[in-house]
Amino acid sequence: MDRRGFISGLAVTAALAGVTSASAVADGRRVALVIGNGAYRSVPALPNPPNDAGDVAAALQRLGFEVTLLANASFDEMRRGLIALGRDAAGADMATVYFAGHGMEINGENWLIPVDAELKRDTDAANEAVSLQSVMMQVSSTLSLGLVILDACRNNPFAAKMNRSLAVRAVVGGGLGRIEPVGNVLVAYAARDGTTALDGNGRNSPFTAGLLRNIETPGVEVTFVFRNVRDEVMEATRNEQQPFVYGSLSRKAIYLAGLPPPGSASMTEANAVPVVAAPASPAMVMPATAIDPALVGTWEIMVPSGRSQSRWIWQMMGDGTYKFHAEGGRATAPHEGTITAANGRWTLHALKGLSKDYSDGGSYEIHDTIAVITGKLGTGYWKRSVE
Repeated sequence: MDRRGFISGLAVTAALAGVTSASAVADGRRVALVIGNGAYRSVPALPNPPNDAGDVAAALQRLGFEVTLLANASFDEMRRGLIALGRDAAGADMATVYFAGHGMEINGENWLIPVDAELKRDTDAANEAVSLQSVMMQVSSTLSLGLVILDACRNNPFAAKMNRSLAVRAVVGGGLGRIEPVGNVLVAYAARDGTTALDGNGRNSPFTAGLLRNIETPGVEVTFVFRNVRDEVMEATRNEQQPFVYGSLSRKAIYLAGLPPPGSASMTEANAVPVVAAPASPAMVMPATAIDPALVGTWEIMVPSGRSQSRWIWQMMGDGTYKFHAEGGRATAPHEGTITAANGRWTLHALKGLSKDYSDGGSYEIHDTIAVITGKLGTGYWKRSVE
């Protein structure tokens, strides 16, 4: 393939990448429940949670989420909101719960506190508060990501006045306790387990302020969004508060605000793979039949060729073979050979049309009808052909 033609073609495919970024937000339903509890009836009020929740709700709406916003929610309002979200989350691409307010750990279980809770005894939590476990369950049925964001680790006045049913058994921890989400659920704490977060003196808490500065940044993978928030919060609080994320997602990159532009630094950071990948050594070559079903089919990309354009067509067959040809302009020579693709990595070996020792390899990602393929020549955005 002509290296210069391909690299210059990336400029043309930037327009396609822009369409992809927008469609990444638009394709698939996104739902969210946002709760900001500040006007507690049995303990002093928190000034920031309603502001935090309103600002986060607006940001999520701009990201394509259908948002339900609850300000100073009672137990019954939180319960009904979570039930409705769970129904909407089934089959949705993403579901998010954001909660700002009081939260606490009792005997290893985490609870989010409604504004009408009294919590005179530790055993009252089951009837007056919402368990974090139930929140995680409500977002777990999505196709791509269930995200729970908790700015709920503040110093908790409920704990100081609560009577323990069994002094030896009942343990009320500071902040929220450690959790182990399963599946495609990610949980972000404003402060890591066992520690407390600051409410802040401005409009937003330090954690939510950092979240708002990062959540709408395009081209940043979701786990990197929260890494950036962590660093900003630690800097703002002089290391007094360390946000923490719990959960183990697959290697599939997930973007809240759209894909990065081709060849950008954020593409490299977000996916933790090099933009330019060396050909795989013979020992690394997978069997010829190893082909990701998501890649099987015909893909195309438009590449400038002088004053015109070439249309490059790449056919990948399920038996591990490929065919390449180009149309228009100064067409690149057709060639064919074997290809392997699995677990985000691919290798190619030409058998006809190019030197028989020609090989290429790198990484790939599938985003609906777009294949983001990185190899020796750079990163290209290939569109699935309708032919």
